[in-house]
Amino acid sequence: MDAKEETAGGLRRDLSSRQVGMIALGGAVGTGLFLGSGLAISSAGPAVLIAYAAGALVALALAYALAEMIVVHPESGGFGALAQRYLGGLASFVQRWTYWTAQTVNLGSEVVAAGIYVRFWYPEMPLWLPVVAFSALMLAVNATAVRYFGEFEYWFAMVKVVTIVVFVLLGLTYLVVGLPGHPAVGLGVLTRDGLLPNGIGAVWIAQSAVTFSYLGTEAVAMTAAEARDPGRAVPRAARNTVLRLGLFYVLSVFVLVSILPWNSIAGGGVEQSPFVRLFAMAGVPAAAGIMNLVVLTAALSAMNTNLYVTSRMALSLAQDGYAPRWFAGIGRGGAPRRALLLSAGGLALAAGVSAASPDAAFPVLLAMALFGAGLTWLLIFATQIAFRRRRAAEGLPPSPVQLPGAPATAVLAMVFLAGVLVTLLFDDEYRIAWLAGVPLTALLCLAHLLVRRRSS
Repeated sequence: MDAKEETAGGLRRDLSSRQVGMIALGGAVGTGLFLGSGLAISSAGPAVLIAYAAGALVALALAYALAEMIVVHPESGGFGALAQRYLGGLASFVQRWTYWTAQTVNLGSEVVAAGIYVRFWYPEMPLWLPVVAFSALMLAVNATAVRYFGEFEYWFAMVKVVTIVVFVLLGLTYLVVGLPGHPAVGLGVLTRDGLLPNGIGAVWIAQSAVTFSYLGTEAVAMTAAEARDPGRAVPRAARNTVLRLGLFYVLSVFVLVSILPWNSIAGGGVEQSPFVRLFAMAGVPAAAGIMNLVVLTAALSAMNTNLYVTSRMALSLAQDGYAPRWFAGIGRGGAPRRALLLSAGGLALAAGVSAASPDAAFPVLLAMALFGAGLTWLLIFATQIAFRRRRAAEGLPPSPVQLPGAPATAVLAMVFLAGVLVTLLFDDEYRIAWLAGVPLTALLCLAHLLVRRRSS
């Protein structure tokens, strides 16, 4: 059987190395950079660069931890299956369902955001129309053969990458030599109020939002069962993705705080995006319209990747008996269409809630997603520690790819993540993450007990 046609758990190995890399990048770079970075900057000031650099280091450690395990176990289920193997059923059940819930909530928010971006051009259009249209489009893409999904996502993610590169180049040009009608500004804006205008505490508060802007890095692990050469493609994609993310985020934010006063940068619509302000200064015609197209593409790309990830996670849950077995079916093109239906149901629910009650119920769902992201990452590092211990105890050779400095690196990353999660308790905006996340985790523990009793 040709390597391209080999299957793992019924899935086809049809994703090329470049597609695997873009899937991870597409899931991690969303509208948070183009529109949401202003919130972190307005809180921490120029020192937000420290927060983005720290978040990049933790994400890089996560990528290496996943690559170390995936190169040995390139199987369906990604990090959830690894948790099942090395931490046991309870940890795996909680991690997988928590992650599925978190990403499904993200799906709902992304498709509603995409609908809002369309209304930038057509303000009279009812929101439900683009939401339904984009949902149908992304479901159709994910229901096709995986190689078509991979190609679609590759070009969607490429739009974001090109935009970020152009933005950084324009910004650096403005800083050093200037733009037409705008002389070079140097670093005067960056240093005017000092690096820590609001103190180190503000930087740590901003660290919560900044750290989880790298959420999506773990998506590369879900491609292991469908990559043509997972032993090489997945580790390479994991490393390259985080390095690119770190450069994109850190360089983009450096340009922002060097050109615009930090206390003038805040979240808002497309017209208020710092990206639009720089493009307009550079003389780019219809800068707001172009930026709206970019953020629309960013939302659809992240939605596309997250739908892929949630369907594969649902498939692994069904294969291990943690969801109805019916959802474990694989379509003729190699796509898990039944599992995709489960994620589609979650997408419809999350999108409906986000559209109907954005100021009431949806913040609770987003808080669950934030808590779930932190819990997922913690369990990935715990799995990597258990992975190393068992291989050493059984006299097995180390993985060809290794997390540098482990296990100390993994422990430090876990302490960092735990600190970020605890900090949420002391922030009025994010405290709801614990109020929603803890009951969800307790409910999942109870559900696992019931599932285990039923299967015994």
